Amino acid sequence: MALEEFEHEPMSEHEKGMIRMRSITNYGMGAFMIVAGFFFMFPTDYTSRFINQYDPFLIKIFASICWLYGGFRIFRGYKKNYYRN
Repeated sequence: MALEEFEHEPMSEHEKGMIRMRSITNYGMGAFMIVAGFFFMFPTDYTSRFINQYDPFLIKIFASICWLYGGFRIFRGYKKNYYRN
């Protein structure tokens, strides 16, 4: 049996549940990272006390990385390509 034949087999209920759970986790972590990026890029009065200790340029780079990683996690949750190569 070739590997291509395994790709077209229907998924079991366990695999479907795992895909659903990983997708929800990716959506949640992506949203969290995007919100964290907003807190670093646009600090409030409460968070500015902690953020102002560091270099503003590095904080903006970190916020951008949070946004990119959050977008990647949301995209990965949307694609749902977990058990296929």
